[in-house]
Amino acid sequence: MVLYNIGMDYPMTEATPSSRSDKAIRDLTERFHGQVVLPEDEDYDDARMVWNGMIDKYPTTIAYCSGTADVLNAMDFAREQDLIVAVRSGGHNVAGSAVCDDGIVIDLSAMNGVWVEPEQRTAWVQAGATLRDVDHEAQAFGLATPLGVVSDTGVAGLTLGGGLGHLRKKYGLSCDNLASIAIVTADGQYRTASKHENEELFWGLRGGGGQFGVVTGFEFDLHAVGPEVATGVVFYPGNHAADVLRAFRDYEESAPDELSTLVVSGVFPEEELFPAAVVDEFKIGVVGMYAGAPEAGETVIEPLRELSEPLADFSARMPYTEFQRLFDEDYPDGMRYYLKSLYLESLSDDAINRSIEWAEAAPSPLTTVDVWPLGGAVAGVGFDESAFAGREAPYLLAVEANWEDPEEDEANITWARDCLDDMEQYSDGSVYLNFPGFYEDSDEMLETTFGDAYDRLIALKHEYDPENRLWVNQNVQPITEEETQ
Repeated sequence: MVLYNIGMDYPMTEATPSSRSDKAIRDLTERFHGQVVLPEDEDYDDARMVWNGMIDKYPTTIAYCSGTADVLNAMDFAREQDLIVAVRSGGHNVAGSAVCDDGIVIDLSAMNGVWVEPEQRTAWVQAGATLRDVDHEAQAFGLATPLGVVSDTGVAGLTLGGGLGHLRKKYGLSCDNLASIAIVTADGQYRTASKHENEELFWGLRGGGGQFGVVTGFEFDLHAVGPEVATGVVFYPGNHAADVLRAFRDYEESAPDELSTLVVSGVFPEEELFPAAVVDEFKIGVVGMYAGAPEAGETVIEPLRELSEPLADFSARMPYTEFQRLFDEDYPDGMRYYLKSLYLESLSDDAINRSIEWAEAAPSPLTTVDVWPLGGAVAGVGFDESAFAGREAPYLLAVEANWEDPEEDEANITWARDCLDDMEQYSDGSVYLNFPGFYEDSDEMLETTFGDAYDRLIALKHEYDPENRLWVNQNVQPITEEETQ
């Protein structure tokens, strides 16, 4: 059976028991403490599914690891059997790189422990943890680290790709708050990477993705946040969207770094939130959170509630953990997702008008076009400190195509790609690699995005994964034998 895999240049072939060695499987299971799932097993079809309902791939082996020893054994098995490796950690993974065809999936979802040291303000987080897991433990001590904006998101993929969230302008990206990383590199060696050990690998893992091995854990720095925070959540009529976005842009120029905001444009067809007359109408929402004293935050957020006449205003003080779950219901398992992005060189009036026109033209009412202001602590990290690209950009444009019907795949993906192609006139062409589409034109996209860091990442790839076993992600090609001669 051959299936079409959107965004890739090869067919997907359904895995069968004959596509791997039975003796090798027996050897693996004998030394494995977790569960090994094979194509002939009853729960195989459930095991190969991921959050994005568009992804339909057939690995030969799925290894649910119970700890680092299982990861080491799974990586040894991959090398012995000459298998490509996909890593599935805590959740989401919109591009589908957490599963592969005819290779092994190393699944870390059972490795989801979080240990907080409140006096040192650090947390050790296993790679299978979600944002919700980290927030639950850290907020017991009034602490947090910058993560994403949907609590079901996996910490690992988010952090290795950068990590944009509600604390970014004050405390930076998720990867900026790493003290150390534990990893089983593609050569089967367990290593720790930090500013004092394997420094170059630490640089590459902070924004360069999971292409060098299987990360098993992270040490994060924590900050005093919450338990209660001031938040702004305001929706305005769609026919005022351009004016609202311009006023928002002007306000952002002088907003303090304690405030991180996000603008979302779409229909938001939620009957419990809006009057019946506007439920199915186009809207624009402004979302913000203040990383400081709530009373000061309410004053700072107040202008965001007055950009026009609101349709609905849900601004309030609330627990930090509740705000972190604000968008969870909008991203259920199994729905169809296609996310792409561009860094914008500015948020000009023309860019605002074009982005609104594209948002209004979206084929799905569940889709949004989002604007993320950057700057602040995101821009305060130097080139030599991490591989993350895009720090100099003032804004990120993210196109989130979300829909339910498989028959609407082509319409939604085409719309998203056309939108980004048009908006590239306001960008240098670089992208946020946690919103990569399906890695179409991957080499060109990565070279453009990483810029001067690209060759440095190639050298790291050659050192730790010269066989390119972990290529099902934001992957740069290792140096070939011909190039080394």
